[in-house]
Formats: sequence, C-alpha cells, structure tokens
Amino acid sequence: MTRCEDQVTGLLLAAGGGRRLGGRPKALLQHRGRPLVEHAVGVLRAAGCARLHVVLGAAAGTVLERARLDGCAVVTNPDWEQGMGSSLRAGLDSLAGSGARAALVLLVDQPGIGAEAAGRVLATYRDETSLAAASYEGVRGHPVLFGAAHWAGIAASATGDQGARAYLRAHAQDVRLVECGDVARPYDIDTEADLSHLE
Repeated sequence: MTRCEDQVTGLLLAAGGGRRLGGRPKALLQHRGRPLVEHAVGVLRAAGCARLHVVLGAAAGTVLERARLDGCAVVTNPDWEQGMGSSLRAGLDSLAGSGARAALVLLVDQPGIGAEAAGRVLATYRDETSLAAASYEGVRGHPVLFGAAHWAGIAASATGDQGARAYLRAHAQDVRLVECGDVARPYDIDTEADLSHLE
C-alpha cells in the first residue's frame, strides 16, 4: 500500500433517514443498479482508500441485508436522528486505535462526486495535521480530509446537521481547498426532485 492508503481511512456517512424523501433511507436509494451506499464505497476505494468505515443509522439492518459492504468496518449510529454531526462523531470514534492518521469523509447522498475528486483531496494528505476539502468554484464542499490532530476538535463542535462546518470555518486559514468543479457536481439527494440525479 502507498502511504496514503495505509494511513488514511475512508469514512462514509450513510446514516440519513431521508426525511424529505418520505422516510426512504438514503443508503438504499438505487443508483446505477445498486444501493447508493455501495456506489459511495466504490468511489472511496477507487480514489485510493484501502480501509473503509461506513456509518449506518436509518434501517441499518436492512442496509446490511441489501448492500454489499465486504471489507468495510460498519459503525451503527443509534443517534442518527440527531443529524449528521452524530454520525461524524461516531465515525471518528470508530477510527480511534485503528492506526489511521487521517480520514477522508464522503457523504452517501452526493453521487455526483466521484473517485477523481476524492482522489484529489486524498492526495493532499501529509500527516496528522492535514486539513483539506474539495471546492467547487471556490466554495468549500465534500469530500473533506481530516488529520487525526483535528478529530477531537471536530467531534466537540459537530452538532445537529452541521458536521464539521463550524470547525472548518474556525480553522479556515488551515484548510487546503482543492478545486474539483471540473470533475464533480456536489448536489445532494435531499428531496423528491433530487431523485432525478440518480441513474
């Protein structure tokens, strides 16, 4: 394994219940003939992440039955209804003691972000102090790379659906932005209208 593959773990946040989608868990939405969670795992693998942690929440048992997550460490977040912040905390907690020195975080409901964008962000990894994010025409987005030195601070500020937003805002001068607008589209699958993005 290369240095990146060995030291950076892919962290997929896939716990959302799809409240605005009639309660359909986002992980199970179909994209290119398979559950969205499988597609996102494939993106992280193709980007260069050999180790993957997947945070599930809504209908976790059904997701495990229907999706192939072979080789992934599955983390179930019992507090998923509290929002993405709780899933990010659960995911970062799962990395403690794993040997990972950084996490490349991807959201399951952004299928327009592929391996090329994720690979660009992964390539910024240097050490535990690394902090980077994809940007789209200069606007910060996903995926994001968090060196282990930042995990405690991110977990402490991750509340509701904010995730790491507050931490990244407070440390904006340290965040390396990686332009990905030429290779990815950062839309979310949040509403019925957004389902048109799925293939």
